[in-house]
Amino acid sequence: MPITIIDLEKIVNSGLTTTIKKSEINFDQLFIDVDVENITSVILFLKTNDKCKFRQLIDITAVDYPGKKKRFKIVYLLLSHENNLRIVINIYIDEKIVVPSITKIFPSANWMEREIFDMYGISYKDHPDLRRILTDYGFEGHPLRKDFPLSGYTEVRYNEDRKKVISEPVKLDQEYRDFDFESPWDGTKYIKTETQKNKTNDKR
Repeated sequence: MPITIIDLEKIVNSGLTTTIKKSEINFDQLFIDVDVENITSVILFLKTNDKCKFRQLIDITAVDYPGKKKRFKIVYLLLSHENNLRIVINIYIDEKIVVPSITKIFPSANWMEREIFDMYGISYKDHPDLRRILTDYGFEGHPLRKDFPLSGYTEVRYNEDRKKVISEPVKLDQEYRDFDFESPWDGTKYIKTETQKNKTNDKR
């Protein structure tokens, strides 16, 4: 008999008492936070437990928060077909942490972890083939990091004189770029400053 989302939260918290840091139900999904060193045991429990039955890995993704001490959040999304339930597992790490691979539990994690490595520079331990998957082998940097320049570090173009595609460094130096990590909905700092000046002048 299928279990409910409330039943699932009770099962997960009782079965993983020492490893669950936080759990909550939102949007008919269970969200849990765990430490990075416990991720494989948590994933294995969710897959093999005869009540949970999370036998499909939907996705693994990451989020970059450059202003935080633990810069990256890695998100695992699992599906239980038998219970028609989803669970989201979050781990938080800094740049130096090497994350345990879950490819031995879910082989489909192979390319997902490679994409995170390619886009964010997050490394995985015991991954069978950890190399770039979306960018070129000689690509510099990790495009989904918030501090990665929009123009990239190199420019690829066709050279008419040499009759071939060449790669050249982008001329604008990284240290002269001004990164504003605020939400675009709040407006950038210079827009806020100018708006405040205009309001002050209007009052005068």
